[in-house]
Amino acid sequence: MYDRILLSTDGTAASTDAESHAIELAAAHDAELHVLYVVDETVYNAYSGDEYVDEAEGPEHALEEHGEETIAGVRQRASEAGVDCVEALRHGRPSNTIVDYADEHDVDLLVLGTKRRPDEYRALLGSVTDRVLRMTAQPALVVKTEVEA
Repeated sequence: MYDRILLSTDGTAASTDAESHAIELAAAHDAELHVLYVVDETVYNAYSGDEYVDEAEGPEHALEEHGEETIAGVRQRASEAGVDCVEALRHGRPSNTIVDYADEHDVDLLVLGTKRRPDEYRALLGSVTDRVLRMTAQPALVVKTEVEA
């Protein structure tokens, strides 16, 4: 049923819960697990970076390092479960990049984490997961994580 499963992760608690589901699904279906971390270009493009003397010290570099560490952690846990991973670190707007990656790699299922927040919070800010769900044509599994209000 599933040959290629996409886990989009940002290393947060919500992504960790989604990661467990994605690895279990990939193991159960003998599927390839695509692990995607998106370096949010709106974060580093909005920052002047005046106190940094070279770009290797700036927020873009820190986000890339976090992404690499996050992907390495997923790879380790997937390997322990006997799941093969395809790793990707991309730059862009997270929701658009996730949907584009899913289309490019013809994934069968997207696995996304989200924090369960009050309705007022969602009405004002929304979430990457909400935007992906509106934009994608692929089936998606959303794993909710409780957070303190």
